[in-house]
Amino acid sequence: MTVRLMAVGEKTFTIIVGDHIQEQIQLEVASLLAELERYQLPGVIEYVPAYCTITVHYNPWQIWKYARTHNIQLISPSSWLQKKLEAIIEAHRYQSGDDAVHEGRTVEIPVCYGGEYGPDLAEVARYNDLTVEQVIEIHSGPTYLVHMLGFAPGFPYLGGMNPAIAMPRKAIPRASIAAGSVGIAGEQTGVYPISTPGGWRIIGRTPLKLFHPEFEVPTLIQAGDRVKFIPITSEQFAKIGELHWT
Repeated sequence: MTVRLMAVGEKTFTIIVGDHIQEQIQLEVASLLAELERYQLPGVIEYVPAYCTITVHYNPWQIWKYARTHNIQLISPSSWLQKKLEAIIEAHRYQSGDDAVHEGRTVEIPVCYGGEYGPDLAEVARYNDLTVEQVIEIHSGPTYLVHMLGFAPGFPYLGGMNPAIAMPRKAIPRASIAAGSVGIAGEQTGVYPISTPGGWRIIGRTPLKLFHPEFEVPTLIQAGDRVKFIPITSEQFAKIGELHWT
């Protein structure tokens, strides 16, 4: 797999690992991310992983200060950091598969499908010439890989949804979607961790609270985890919700 490094601004690089959504590419992103973080390069503010890329945000002034302290002659902070990143990427190419990042947890997410919790479920079924029961069975069948978090705090972008239930997002987004709503957009599925506007087709809702800003690790689901949706009744939704939201 060819990995490319590209400057996208005065303080940012993007590492391109692939060009499409695929589980093997996401695992390579996670493995390379772990390797980069291990080096703790001076000046790097954060690494932001996505489906096929890792964006590197850095502070040039911190690199200048590090160079002066260690008597390093710099042409520029960006060229110095570029060489460091390229060396790590090159070394990572020759690591064995045994050095890959450890696979994340499997998180079971209970979901009440349809009704007030999934107002778009019937429309998704009609669009794909399926019954509501078939959509639920297909959606809750796989164990999904969490490729990345984004859009809203803790929003998991899940890979591996069956295209048989795919549907374009709404032309006019809703002004507010309830926290815990499970949606479909194209061939992607995800869960809204907080109440927010959005255009995904809402087919159900989980009673679990996915985002806890007061916790040291605020998100229930992390990139690299796997998610399994478990269909539940509205009665079960109410009981679980009492435990997680009170």
